[in-house]
Amino acid sequence: MAQENKLLKPHVQGAIDLAAGATGGVACVYTGQPFDTVKVKMQTFSYMYKNVLDCTVKTYKEHGIRGFYQGTTPALMAHISENAVLFLSYGFCQRIVRNLSEMDSRAELSDVQKAASGSFASVFASLAICPTELVKCRLQAMHEMKSSGKLEKGHPSTVWAVIKNVLKTDGPLGLYQGLSSTLMREMPGYFFFFGGYELSRTLFTTGGQTKDELGVIPLMVSGGFGGACLWIAVYPIDCVKSRIQVLSMAGQQAGFFSTFRQILMKEGVKAIYSGLTPTMIRAFPANGALFLAYELSRKAMMDRMSD
Repeated sequence: MAQENKLLKPHVQGAIDLAAGATGGVACVYTGQPFDTVKVKMQTFSYMYKNVLDCTVKTYKEHGIRGFYQGTTPALMAHISENAVLFLSYGFCQRIVRNLSEMDSRAELSDVQKAASGSFASVFASLAICPTELVKCRLQAMHEMKSSGKLEKGHPSTVWAVIKNVLKTDGPLGLYQGLSSTLMREMPGYFFFFGGYELSRTLFTTGGQTKDELGVIPLMVSGGFGGACLWIAVYPIDCVKSRIQVLSMAGQQAGFFSTFRQILMKEGVKAIYSGLTPTMIRAFPANGALFLAYELSRKAMMDRMSD
């Protein structure tokens, strides 16, 4: 990123990364939320749906367009907090990698070094996203929980009702159910996420062109490719995480490996990939929008601060 060669003070650089990450998070949610809703429904109640189309049609018939945006508020909270913290930490971890490698502060990191920086940054992002993603997943699968008899029909289904229920039942730490699964997903996932994004941008640069001179389409394709790499690498882990976070709402507490084993024994290997199709379809527009919004807003703020 050429902007990194403009030496701003660390706190200013951090504020820009934070704001740009939050902007990217908003773009990602509004672009990909319908696909994410279908993914969570299929992950947690795969036996209720034949395929993606069946899940989509049933959701629309029962709830209309609004049904695809259940959990949007916590999703916005999740993605804004996750991406703000992620990209803030990403910039910080890049500086650490430069120091460890005894590189000049203006030196451009390799694609692998940036991938490693993203993996380290994911630890901080996991702490930010786990509570909000817990609420999001529960809201998205609330209808199925009630239909299957795991919850009473009159169980409240608003953001604050879910949060209140978690705090009442499990206390503040209850918001971090699924944290270990989240960490197991995020650390390798973001290595491939940032690695795939940077590799794709490298492939798009030709004839002495720099990555920061790439247009809108290459940026969006690179973001989509990075997202696809992430989900291919960690989808089974995400499936287990969703099960843990949703089923704990009905008092079904289980660890990662126990849940993983139960899914394989009762539903087979196919179940841990249930919902992969909408996830991969979502990966390109959602992550393309994420990186496009991040890069453009970051560039605008960097240019303004450098004037």
